[in-house]
Amino acid sequence: MAEETVPSARVPISDERTFRSYTIQQGANYAEARRDYHPSLYETIKKHHLSTGGRLGSLLDVGCGPGRATRSLATHFDHAVGIDPSEGMIATALALENTGSRLGPIRFAVSSAEALGCDLDPPVPEASVDLVTAATAAHWFNMPAFWERAALAVKPGGTVALWSPGPITIISPTPNPTAIQAAVDDFEASLDPFMVDGNRLVRKLYIDLPLPWTLAEPVEAFDEKSFVRKEWGTETASEASGTFMAIQSPVDMMMVEKIFSTSSPVTRWREAHPDRVGTEQDIVRITRRRIEHLLHQSGVEEGQEKLYADMSAVLMMIKRN
Repeated sequence: MAEETVPSARVPISDERTFRSYTIQQGANYAEARRDYHPSLYETIKKHHLSTGGRLGSLLDVGCGPGRATRSLATHFDHAVGIDPSEGMIATALALENTGSRLGPIRFAVSSAEALGCDLDPPVPEASVDLVTAATAAHWFNMPAFWERAALAVKPGGTVALWSPGPITIISPTPNPTAIQAAVDDFEASLDPFMVDGNRLVRKLYIDLPLPWTLAEPVEAFDEKSFVRKEWGTETASEASGTFMAIQSPVDMMMVEKIFSTSSPVTRWREAHPDRVGTEQDIVRITRRRIEHLLHQSGVEEGQEKLYADMSAVLMMIKRN
């Protein structure tokens, strides 16, 4: 008898709408601007997963977007699935090269973090997943529903790994880094009316992200004693943490504009100001021109404007009992 799927109407979902409604073109723009994470991050996750009894059978990447993290981790697993609630993101993931898992191509499909593929045909079976990952996505989840479903989907001894970059810090050898940091900070402040709770969870490096044992109804399938938190670019970061993002400084101003344009507060600002999008009155373009002006004042020639930046980040890993 085929396993019964859970109708999506019965699954609580997140109220995130910005990325969920992305078109194929927006997904392609996101894939171009948002680069992959550094191999050392993936190695940290894999090493912890294996050292604590995890296996390399099945990977489920949740909120996969265009699938960069899915593809990077999939080569270590027999089977890999990437899910995202956005049809545009999944279309982008399918259009990009599918390097596949050890036994075949990656399955990309539209499903939510709260369903974890139980609504697919065929569904992701219960107790079948060795590693669940969420790369810069967990802040959009309905976390109580996610943890409840993860308790069913993850095998005993499996791992849930959630990570996200945080605020950007302008560093030397960028000329006049203090003034340029102020421009970036002003850009963030001007977007505050367009920020939602998920954005603020990122800025605080998931310190308030609901965990299984902090819920009103705790999910006891996950072991609080197994909880591991690693940080990059903070006072508590370990020197042994390695590098978080694959993209390295410096970054030219065209890429800076593309990266800023993929933030959800910018998307919401542009929805509120459609007549300014792509013009010199666009909020991203205004910030770009301000940074370019500061670089020119510091002696940087036109066309040679580049930024060196560091990024704070967090990784959290939890084991299934």
